[in-house]
Amino acid sequence: MRRMRVAAVCGAVVVTAVGGVAPAAGTPGAVRGAEAVRGAEVGLAYHGSAGIVGERVDVRFTPHNHGAAAVPDSVVRIRWSQPLEEGQTLPARCAPEGDRAVRCRVGRLGAHDTGERIGLRVRLREAPTEVLLEFDPVGSDGTVDESRAAAERQRVLVLDTGDTYYF
Repeated sequence: MRRMRVAAVCGAVVVTAVGGVAPAAGTPGAVRGAEAVRGAEVGLAYHGSAGIVGERVDVRFTPHNHGAAAVPDSVVRIRWSQPLEEGQTLPARCAPEGDRAVRCRVGRLGAHDTGERIGLRVRLREAPTEVLLEFDPVGSDGTVDESRAAAERQRVLVLDTGDTYYF
């Protein structure tokens, strides 16, 4: 019961941080990471879990393309509100970006397709009481369009409660 309550509170905090109630599935606003690909809409979203264990944050997520068009090669940038410890071993498809971010190659996703699960275990410089994770779509040219990312960013607030937070 405690985990459900914590997840519900976390969900309310995330919805508030994003700025309102999420639109119903199938509506244009429900699409994450939307971009035009040959005139069709691509909807990238990342579903998974996160938890804090000491100075470490464990994140597992699966990329989903909810759109009607395939994504030839997808990358996601995950930013932490706390600085990451230097010299960490990351999965082969992930690389550090600055002191607070990691980029992970998601790869090709067909229309209405689910990609392979990605698991990260990162150490933070200091043990946090909370950490905010932000998932940003990365363009095909390798850059993040900040104006687009701000509208499409997925945010997950993780508290140091010993619970796993699902998104």
